[in-house]
Amino acid sequence: MIEAPLRVALISEHASPLAQQGGVDAGGQNVYVSHVAAALARRGHHVDVLTRRDQRALPTAVDMRPGVRVLHIDAGPPEFVPKEQLLPYMRAFGSEALRLMRRSLRYDVVHANFFMSGVVGLRLQRQLNLPLVQTFHALGAVRRLHQKEADKFPAERIDLERRIACEADCVIAECPQDAADLVAHCGAPADRIAQVPCGVDLEEFGPGDKLQARRRLHLREDEFIVLQLGRLVPRKGVDNVIRAVAHLHRMPERRSWRLLVVGGESTQPDEARTPEIGRLRGIAREAGIEDRVTFVGRRDRDQLRDYYLAADVFVTTPWYEPFGITPLEAMACATPVIGAAVGGIQHTVVDGLTGYLVPPEDPELLALRLDDLRRHPEIARLMGRAGLQRVQREFTWDGVAFKLAGVYAQVAARRAMQGSSSIRLASAAGQAGAGAAAVRHLARPHLAAVGATDAAHAEVVAMPLANSGGQG
Repeated sequence: MIEAPLRVALISEHASPLAQQGGVDAGGQNVYVSHVAAALARRGHHVDVLTRRDQRALPTAVDMRPGVRVLHIDAGPPEFVPKEQLLPYMRAFGSEALRLMRRSLRYDVVHANFFMSGVVGLRLQRQLNLPLVQTFHALGAVRRLHQKEADKFPAERIDLERRIACEADCVIAECPQDAADLVAHCGAPADRIAQVPCGVDLEEFGPGDKLQARRRLHLREDEFIVLQLGRLVPRKGVDNVIRAVAHLHRMPERRSWRLLVVGGESTQPDEARTPEIGRLRGIAREAGIEDRVTFVGRRDRDQLRDYYLAADVFVTTPWYEPFGITPLEAMACATPVIGAAVGGIQHTVVDGLTGYLVPPEDPELLALRLDDLRRHPEIARLMGRAGLQRVQREFTWDGVAFKLAGVYAQVAARRAMQGSSSIRLASAAGQAGAGAAAVRHLARPHLAAVGATDAAHAEVVAMPLANSGGQG
């Protein structure tokens, strides 16, 4: 334990740390919240994760590990609701969160994850005078650029994100591209942005014996295995990978190959539950490689390491990716990564050192890079080792928690100083006969409300947070 212990409220309205990864709305944010909470607790902090109740039988509170509780908040029906349809329930979420917080020990900081949690966070910031740290994980303006009419989030998302970015005490950027997008699309003040990456659990993911992993998974030892792992939705670009391996199939090198696609809504690949599987199978069938593409289904976290170990290369070519945790997991297992040169992937993958970067929709170039690694396994091994060294140095969850705790302490201290200044100013104003109106004007300038009944939001003073400090 280095820093003073803090009480942290992590808000993650749709992404529970208890959910299984790989479903439509269960992915990187779930992993982020789970590991940030656990790593903060290991440093001596207390963390409560507030997430929406999506099953009636869920208990109100679950002790996830010492120092971490998951609190299920009643907001909307106690069943799965696509995150694109959750915004109308955020008022109820905020009211329930306020009720719980007013009955508990005071939190030192609120850390909201995703824009809807940020809506709740602004209300808590205003009504409880708590510092708000915001991580968006994805920006609506960027999503709209890439998905266009396929983006089903409400149109007001973009305006809400702009407001949150400007009013939060600090906004976390997960990579340089994220920081640039926050300024360009949301108008976030650059001196209130702290860059803190995502991480990888080096106890959960690490190097191991490739052949033993293949035997456990009943995979052939002599095949060149390409792995795609993650949520099965169109923007992840799995169709691009299938088209690339179709090109690979026509290349002169005759070493047999196989594409493993891990993910979906069920442990057995089910086109009814995961419609994207049906679309992808159709692409493989058209290309004449259906027998070389294996849809595995969803796998639990404790099963993923074997898939990374068994693979000769991990491939991820989404249209866009705010950060992307799966490349780090592959690198931690000493597996080279070929990734799209977008978002956080272009920061985590070092082209030519830990793998290759390619355009997101260029299957021919992707096929050439795959063939490079198929023909030169010694290069693949060197890239894998370089990737492992990179994550050990730059992307551990303990390092992430150290940096976040520094941000939390700074915004909490700044808000406490603001509070003390306001009290002193109020006293001076009263003695001088200036009245409380001057203090109210200082503390609560005119700002548009989040909701029709919300009061104006307290002023946030800019602070130099762009450098979040080193790793602990």
